[in-house]
Amino acid sequence: MTFRLKDWMTGAGSVLGCMFYCAAFAQGNASDAHSAGAERIKQGEYLFRAADCAACHAEPGGTKLTGGRAFTLPFGSIFAVNITPDKKTGIGDYTDEEWLKMLRSGVGRGGKHLYPVMPYTAYTLMSDEDALAIKAYLFSLRPEHAAPPRNKLSFPFNQRWSMIFWNWLNNPDKRFKPVSGKSAEWNRGAYLTEALGHCSQCHTPRTLTYGLSSKAYAGTVQMGWRAYNLTSDPDHGLGGWTDEQLKSYLATGKASGKGPASGPMAEAVEHGLRYMTPEDIAAIVVYLRSLAPIAEGPALQSSLKVQDKVQTDTESRGQMLFVQACAGCHLPDGRGRQSEWAALAGAHSLSDPEALNLIQVLREGISLETAQGRVFMPGFTKTYTAEELAAIATYVTAHFEGSNVAVKPSVFKN
Repeated sequence: MTFRLKDWMTGAGSVLGCMFYCAAFAQGNASDAHSAGAERIKQGEYLFRAADCAACHAEPGGTKLTGGRAFTLPFGSIFAVNITPDKKTGIGDYTDEEWLKMLRSGVGRGGKHLYPVMPYTAYTLMSDEDALAIKAYLFSLRPEHAAPPRNKLSFPFNQRWSMIFWNWLNNPDKRFKPVSGKSAEWNRGAYLTEALGHCSQCHTPRTLTYGLSSKAYAGTVQMGWRAYNLTSDPDHGLGGWTDEQLKSYLATGKASGKGPASGPMAEAVEHGLRYMTPEDIAAIVVYLRSLAPIAEGPALQSSLKVQDKVQTDTESRGQMLFVQACAGCHLPDGRGRQSEWAALAGAHSLSDPEALNLIQVLREGISLETAQGRVFMPGFTKTYTAEELAAIATYVTAHFEGSNVAVKPSVFKN
């Protein structure tokens, strides 16, 4: 048999050429798939930030998403779980279908019902694409073997099956649908606020069953912190804020003339909001502006109002302590030294007749990572007595807001 070049070109050559072509095609497909996978993970990371997952699931005092944070409720304590892709103690065995069911129905693998401290009643509004992009991002992380503490709940709240009835009453289990007649920016803001940011979960009063009431965003107290009124009411809500103040507060944790974020809101800024694009922050502001006004909660300050009046003995003692311990950063007039994060001007906490957030700040301090570095103020319960802290709180509210708040030492002892 004679081998001819023509045979090679038309026979074996065509096979060899096909092999080279197929290999190049496969390599191109693999490259495209890798690029698409990397883009999906990047998208998932952004959505993960927008959903504020790290604020609850990061280990106490750390950055690993291994959970362990305690949520103290009237009927016990619930601990955040490990959401790294560890197969034994994390989420590593979740299929896409199981993941969607967990986020939307509050039912984990094996039919295990979640408690609604995990805001699945908001996440249920998420699209398939966004929910699975978050899963893709979490599965790209390093698995960490870490089992959280067991929940400590009293009977009957420790019976997970009872959540079936709670879900019937309180979980809408539906996806977000754009509202016709509203702008694309408004709909984007609604999706970010309601589905991902789950802002209603903290800022809406609860019913007797601990579901969300009809007074959406009217403000309420959560775990000792007051989540303020976010409606468009000018006195109690955000009606007196400018768009620029709102954008700055959401993106940085501070706004000129409105004071800094603290507590859970500072965590929301640090772990989520500060990573969002200016366009998304603006969309959230557009949506918040549209919320119907509800005149409930502490009235906002319009400006810093330093009071010059006869002081009680407690206020005099508080003034002395404030000058010694606080004025170095906050200044005697409360305008803050160098940084607006130290300004007391316009802080909603000073007009609260219960002074809840002011008390919490003195107890726990403030910590917030910013583009300029970490803003930090320690708690003072180990440095000052309960009586001294009560005097400081009483003086601050009286001096800067004119409130007659007699803070009791007992709030610093428990």
